[in-house]
Amino acid sequence: MTAAPANPSGAPSAPDSTPDTATPQAGDPVFSVRNLWKVFGPKAGRVPGDTSLTGLSAAEVRERTGCTAAVRDVSFDVARGEVFVVMGLSGSGKSTLVRCLTRLIEPTAGALHIDGEDVLAMDRARLRQLRRTRAAMVFQHFGLLPHRTVLDNIAYGLEIQGVGRAERRARAAGMIEKVGLAGLGERRPGQLSGGQQQRVGLARALAVDPEVLLFDEPFSALDPLIRRDMQEEVIRLHREEGRTMVFITHDLSEALRIGDRIALMRDGEIVQLGTPEEIVAAPADDYVRDFVRDVPREQVISVRRAMRPALAGEADTGVALAPGTVVAEAIEAVARSGEHVRVVEDGRTLGVVDHARLLAVVAGLDADPGAGTDAGTAPDPGGSHTAGGEVAAV
Repeated sequence: MTAAPANPSGAPSAPDSTPDTATPQAGDPVFSVRNLWKVFGPKAGRVPGDTSLTGLSAAEVRERTGCTAAVRDVSFDVARGEVFVVMGLSGSGKSTLVRCLTRLIEPTAGALHIDGEDVLAMDRARLRQLRRTRAAMVFQHFGLLPHRTVLDNIAYGLEIQGVGRAERRARAAGMIEKVGLAGLGERRPGQLSGGQQQRVGLARALAVDPEVLLFDEPFSALDPLIRRDMQEEVIRLHREEGRTMVFITHDLSEALRIGDRIALMRDGEIVQLGTPEEIVAAPADDYVRDFVRDVPREQVISVRRAMRPALAGEADTGVALAPGTVVAEAIEAVARSGEHVRVVEDGRTLGVVDHARLLAVVAGLDADPGAGTDAGTAPDPGGSHTAGGEVAAV
């Protein structure tokens, strides 16, 4: 896809409130991002097309141009129904990137589509509709109205849309139940804990029934136990609704826990994009390798990756495990049975896992797993996307 430069001034394009595509199909991506840049500074529009800057670090680009390239030539798709996590340290560009998706921050250059519709060509009215009804944001700072009740805070987005009082309060009441705030509808935000306030923010976003939920480090200010509870809440809601989610975090354990795929950013670039298993088992470079060094591999890597070909007689004996079963569960099965376990899919034995294979995974010695089988192919966690199918533009 040819990169289409955005208006550097941030002014809206010529009005065109009619979508430019037909109804999206099930296999189409929700967001499609190609060669996206966001550059801050004087003459920012010159940076994306300057080939002499290729390969330079963020600091070198800043020194040479006086500009900060917060997002640099980023490309990816977000599949319908997946949890797509963008992860990186402070200053990596992750929050700038998620704000570019709805033009809360104007991209400097690139192409950006939602359901095939050109986001960069949207006029003000179309952008308002995008932000209010199609892609709802959940921020780290809750932004609750202190003088309003929990119920009215949740209904606020519907009020802005012009939904009648009775209907919006009824829908908000349903959201209260959904996010575990039953009985708290008449309280004010100041009477709630941090975790409860974040649940209100989540319920407010859900109330407008958006196609996509965008989370910008929503739990980073919460205590560890509350943070884990909120992660569980997101996992539960996704399991129940299958709603597409884009989740920004600096926490690797959070990314591995909730993400179907993870885009790991550094200095505005995506250095690796893949499933949690792919990133832990096959880091793209030393930076990623250092990031995942302390991850318990057995809790992330699947038996599909760990298995070896079955020898004579092995395909018909042993406990059967699904290909997506993590190695930690296989260790328990092998310990209980005292023999290998089979990796079985649709009644067919794909391979086996024994003590040696399990130890290799735990020790990080499984660089060439399952030689001679399809064990090196990572499973598709969400069933709605090709794991690691995108090649990040870096």
